[in-house]
Amino acid sequence: TVSDFQSHLDFFVEVSVKYFPTWFFVSFLENLSLMPSQLVIDSWNCEVSGQEPWPDDVQLFQPYETEQILLPDNANCLAVQTFLKMCDLKYVVEYRTNAEEMSPSGRVPFIKCGACLISDFEPITSFVSNKGISLSAHLDEVQKADMRAFMSLVNTVLGNAENYLTWVDDETYSKITKPRYGSVHPFPLNHWLCFSKRRTVLKKLSALGWANKSLESVYEEVEKGCSALSDRLEKSRFFFGEQPTELDALVFGHMYTILTTPLPNNRLASTIRGYPNIVDHCKIIEKQLFDCYEESGFDYYDP
Repeated sequence: TVSDFQSHLDFFVEVSVKYFPTWFFVSFLENLSLMPSQLVIDSWNCEVSGQEPWPDDVQLFQPYETEQILLPDNANCLAVQTFLKMCDLKYVVEYRTNAEEMSPSGRVPFIKCGACLISDFEPITSFVSNKGISLSAHLDEVQKADMRAFMSLVNTVLGNAENYLTWVDDETYSKITKPRYGSVHPFPLNHWLCFSKRRTVLKKLSALGWANKSLESVYEEVEKGCSALSDRLEKSRFFFGEQPTELDALVFGHMYTILTTPLPNNRLASTIRGYPNIVDHCKIIEKQLFDCYEESGFDYYDP
């Protein structure tokens, strides 16, 4: 929340002024020049904006992909981009080192549409739906309930597994997470931000009952989740027939990111490769929506 962020900021400013040189404190302020309190837009304005046509200058904010972004954030960002592409909505990706701090929820990605800021996959899909644009409009109520249940499964299983590997697993944390998360910030801010983020994620995972799981049990949860998704998909192109829905965008965002993200242990990707119809689902969406299809050659899809 904004209040939590402000309390962390106040503490860090106090410590910085006391122990660190002026150049470090100035660098910190430059990196966080756009605070959430400056960006939170009144909900009434968002509601009004949601009823207006989709503008041509929508911006999607996220961390830098090459050197900074981590597995969970990359999956969420790709899911939102996939959804917007499926809806044929124009947007421009804006990369920021402090995208998390700019976001009204502290999570990425977020979009700026007119005077409104919206973050996270489901709020963004709801915002788009308010404009009369929906990928699931053709579904009946039972199908929509099924879709929401499977979206919850993806967020609960894959989302938590991604966060576990990124922030709990010591090998991944030391080799991947810590260097990448702090890469865009000066010392010692890079260490402090990584430590603070890890503490926040561990607290969330603990509340969800995931922090104390073993790595093996996490892989077992992913196996069960992939099995359920594979059974639902069967031999169809998409989860509800020949037209993609929000579920397809969400699944692709997570599956594709897991398949293409190098980790010290690739068992997560290997689990997904054990379900050919899910892999084919990724191939179909990549080919339809993303230019990287021809270049990739699907090498990362093979065991």
